[in-house]
Amino acid sequence: MPASYAYLGPEGTFTEVALRTLPETATRQLIPYVSVQSALDAVRTGEAEAAFVPIENSVEGGITTTLDSLVAGAPLMIYREVLLSITFALLVRPGTALSDIKTVSAHPAAQPQVRNWLKANLPDAVWESAASNADAARLVQEGRYDAAFAGEFAAARYGLTALETGIHDAENAQTRFVLVGRPARPAAPTGADKTSVVLWQRDDHPGGLRDLLGEFATRGINLMVLQSRPTGAGIGNYCFCIDAEGHISDRRVADALMSLKRICRDVRFLGSYPRADAVAADVPAPLPGTSDAAFTTAADWVARCQDGRF
Repeated sequence: MPASYAYLGPEGTFTEVALRTLPETATRQLIPYVSVQSALDAVRTGEAEAAFVPIENSVEGGITTTLDSLVAGAPLMIYREVLLSITFALLVRPGTALSDIKTVSAHPAAQPQVRNWLKANLPDAVWESAASNADAARLVQEGRYDAAFAGEFAAARYGLTALETGIHDAENAQTRFVLVGRPARPAAPTGADKTSVVLWQRDDHPGGLRDLLGEFATRGINLMVLQSRPTGAGIGNYCFCIDAEGHISDRRVADALMSLKRICRDVRFLGSYPRADAVAADVPAPLPGTSDAAFTTAADWVARCQDGRF
């Protein structure tokens, strides 16, 4: 039996479409799961080799269920990312008119992407959240709701009709998906990589976040994502999810992570992996002395001093 990839299902999700862009899926069994948490837990228990889940969209930001599932529980690691352009279709049972629609459903992350369209075209419709957009389509098929926002490609799978297509409030909206597996050696750097970590402050004090971010800034490392998530330990207790340009094998990135490990209560490494857009970090580094070569030269100088060769 081929190795399996878990993904946010059921069949017909944007997640499945994005997953099938990976060449290796031709030799993997693709298994839909009812939630992001269950897909990631399948990796933790060994039921699946990896899980493919949404982590961020360009309209609303981070997918909190994914971030929280990566922050808590046994450690997992990101190996790949995929960007997918997103537009929605309004899927209904055959014969349904726009005036018949009293309830609509989709994944919560879809709502900010269709909010204006919904206000303009179905202002009185009641929104009902579903585990995924495809699951919303399934619930429409079963008669639970009148319409679902999902990919147009899901219509045939669930015997529905696309009443409206090309729905989006923001032009060029994209969702970022990640392939997550158990911890292992990161892939070799490509020159266009990002590194993801979660940071927990040792204590809450004025300038605490500035201290953490300063470890990146003084090394000329650009941050691509910074999001806070509650730790569950009470109001005001947060951890910080960060995506930074570069790879852990880069000397300046490794140096930053070592410093953060010293000053933070905890650091969770979520992986170094190729950027989906293949955009390399700025070279040379924007600040003098923060290039990878500068860190290597400085480390070699310290080694020579230790050996009495200065």
